[in-house]
Amino acid sequence: MKLDKIDLKIIETLQRQGRITNQQLAEQVALSPSACLERHKKLEKEGIIRSYGADIVLQKIAPYSAVLVEITLKNHLSEDFQRFENAMIRMPEVIDCYAVGGGIDYIVKFIARDIEHYQTMMDRLLDDNIGIDRYFTYFITRRIKNTPYPVTRFLQGNISGDSE
Repeated sequence: MKLDKIDLKIIETLQRQGRITNQQLAEQVALSPSACLERHKKLEKEGIIRSYGADIVLQKIAPYSAVLVEITLKNHLSEDFQRFENAMIRMPEVIDCYAVGGGIDYIVKFIARDIEHYQTMMDRLLDDNIGIDRYFTYFITRRIKNTPYPVTRFLQGNISGDSE
């Protein structure tokens, strides 16, 4: 799907305001409500907009520790990667898992009640023999930045109808 500046403005607005009404969205992107809704539905149908959710403040619900972990596997066959990835998918405390290139294989973000809970999870993963060779743990002390994707800046010059 070729996107134009209006599509990107719709995407950026919905990233910040997922509960905005179609009427308000149409006003912000300078379209009629019906034209705006048509574009919005097309973005969903094409899989560009995957889902909508709430950005919660977890510490207002319960104390927790956020942990980033660099993980290197013992072996590097496809079944080793699959076994590890399946374990990460099944584990509810894993909220992000990225396969990466370079000196490590994965970066995983865990949410734990506390340090002891985190260590219990890691001990269980090691006992389950899912192929972990080494891991390095980094406790997140505070969030500095968390923003939506800057789609218009990122795609500048590659937008349909953009003559820059």
